Amino acid sequence: MRRRAALTMAACIAAGTTLLATPAHASGSDRVKCTSMSNGQLCISLNTSPSRIEIIYTKKAGSPIKAHLGFRSNGTTWGELKTISKGERANSTWNMSYPCDRKYVGLIKVDGQGTFETPPATC
Repeated sequence: MRRRAALTMAACIAAGTTLLATPAHASGSDRVKCTSMSNGQLCISLNTSPSRIEIIYTKKAGSPIKAHLGFRSNGTTWGELKTISKGERANSTWNMSYPCDRKYVGLIKVDGQGTFETPPATC
């Protein structure tokens, strides 16, 4: 048991910077994908227990923005308009079953700037 704890601690220390830069629920699987943007980070997470799709945007710099978070699979789904300021984390969650034979792309549509996306996530 001590050996397992020591190995876990060593892995956490080695991956420390990655853990600080991604959502707490992020793992090394294809279920979580993120992309760095000039003023923040956009992530998509395909979660289980309960089954849900979550889009997270962390704003690290710049002026406040108004944006919709969403995702694309066979079609595109958007959440409500949000105002996001520096230092804030915004998220939109869809509690739903999702088929694993598709790819899912996280989206942010920023007023006056356009739409940005994550790499595709899979189950």
